[in-house]
Amino acid sequence: MRILAIDVGTGTQDILLYDTEREIENSLVMIMPSPTAIVAKKIGEATNRGNDIFLSGDVMGGGPCVRAIKTHMEKGFKVYATEKAALTIKDDIERVRSMGIAIVDNDNDPGMLPKGTQEIILQDLDVDALINALSSFGVSMPEMIAIAVQDHGNSPQESNRIYRFKIFEKLIDEGGSFEHFAYSGDTVPEDFTRMASAAGTLKKQDFIKDTIIMDTGPAAIFGALLDQNALQPAIVVNIGNGHTLAAIVNNDHVVALFEHHSSALDGEKLQEYIIGFADGRLSFEDIFDDGGHGCYIRETPGFDAIRSIMITGPRRNILMDMDKEKQNNAVWDKLHFASPYGNMMLSGCFGLLRVQLE
Repeated sequence: MRILAIDVGTGTQDILLYDTEREIENSLVMIMPSPTAIVAKKIGEATNRGNDIFLSGDVMGGGPCVRAIKTHMEKGFKVYATEKAALTIKDDIERVRSMGIAIVDNDNDPGMLPKGTQEIILQDLDVDALINALSSFGVSMPEMIAIAVQDHGNSPQESNRIYRFKIFEKLIDEGGSFEHFAYSGDTVPEDFTRMASAAGTLKKQDFIKDTIIMDTGPAAIFGALLDQNALQPAIVVNIGNGHTLAAIVNNDHVVALFEHHSSALDGEKLQEYIIGFADGRLSFEDIFDDGGHGCYIRETPGFDAIRSIMITGPRRNILMDMDKEKQNNAVWDKLHFASPYGNMMLSGCFGLLRVQLE
């Protein structure tokens, strides 16, 4: 069986083609620009040419592409968008309209827009690009796709940071196992609009027979636990380009989580958070009031009982590059930079494949 695992981040999309009949070390791998970075570049090019833009497609990751949209408008150019695509910017369509973005009812007729308007398709998953990339090396697409995207949930009336943590709390209270965080294309809850968008894209492909869909954070957590140094109870910290997610995992169940923005962290602050988190002292307000998403601790064995602290993610240099005199020995005595199967950048992909790899 072959499975294509895709971990969609803010800076990169990490792609692994796994064949159960081959050693995993021989899997085909691509680390490519993220979809939101690709879209942001297209918008920037339209801005430089002086073209208005029409956003079609569906909900996708924001960040770089939303900043590019705002820059485009600040320079005096118009933005048109379908309702689905506009939800990438904000969950509330009226708030999107209030920004000056014109909502277009019919995404099938961009010819009705002013001449010279450039259409840009919003999507977290470009199946045609994947097919073309693989086929150029004589490789066909598999029938099973696993994809991870960060989904804040549909929260038009409240902070998406608060709403996202309500989702995490519910999943932890229900058991916090891999199965609680993983969905098939038919079981994605309606509130997970970004995951549902990816599922919808996959359903349009007749050759795809099975899917796994997860949030990027939990995917990286479960992937890092496949590192040979991971001993539970463990703290796993995924320091991504946009977000840092930390989890306490015991007997393969997530029992606590906190999430912050990586740009707000340095090594000293993160060390303090890790210790307070493990000891149960870190609160939702500590993280939220610092601009992060929040913290939820259902249970914790305490810092002394933690057997390993696993660090993964493309911004792990926050800790890796610390001056030695600033390192907290209590943390560093248990700390490992996770590289499951020898590849740190694929922690999320390995997490998506956890059931197949166990």
